[in-house]
Amino acid sequence: TAPEGFERPAQPRNSFAEFLRGQPLKPDGSQVYLYNGELKGNQSAHAAVLDVDVGSRDLQQCADAVMRLRAEYLFAEGRFDDIHFKFVSGFKAEYSRWRAGERISVKGSRVSWTTSRSATPDYTAFRKYLTMVFSYAGTASLVHELKPKPVTDAQIGDVFIRGGSPGHAVIVVDRVVHKETGEARILLAQSYMPAQDIHVLRNPMAEDGSPWYAVADFERGVRTPEWNFRQDELRAFRQTP
Repeated sequence: TAPEGFERPAQPRNSFAEFLRGQPLKPDGSQVYLYNGELKGNQSAHAAVLDVDVGSRDLQQCADAVMRLRAEYLFAEGRFDDIHFKFVSGFKAEYSRWRAGERISVKGSRVSWTTSRSATPDYTAFRKYLTMVFSYAGTASLVHELKPKPVTDAQIGDVFIRGGSPGHAVIVVDRVVHKETGEARILLAQSYMPAQDIHVLRNPMAEDGSPWYAVADFERGVRTPEWNFRQDELRAFRQTP
């Protein structure tokens, strides 16, 4: 629910912003579970849980959740050529090649494409492609695929990210604007370590437990329940919309 006095500006039809804003949520009060079915130790960091499966392996962590949402959007839009992510090694994993039937072979430090017998355009094969990406990509690679932007212009689909080990990433999933003052506030979502349900974060600076973050406050950095970002760590996907 938007805070009192705020409204949600319309987003372009079939855009990534519209996709993220429309993500289904689990029932109010849902807890965050890890990939192995156990409860996350910290249940105070989230305000809501996205109804997106986490898988059965410890793979869909922070940057992976961002890539999952972006890839799911592009897949739903039929933009298969736009689905590609680089591994930490620099290898470019293109879904269009995977979809055509090729597969990725990893042998030590060598990564290459191998041929297959037929095309695999189904969703199951798409998810297997993402599993491969999650295994060899992370914040250290994703940070270089995104373009820096001013923190005061945070929009839905943008990502706060610090590459490295450890690193972290959270994604903007909604944005509201005050009807009179023009003040902008956003919602942030994350997965974390170990791999866990993607969840909307609370704002630890809000005394009322609100999940909304005032964009104007970001010039001093971004404090989330489990990670603090610098004000220069906002980035955007290069592909549009």
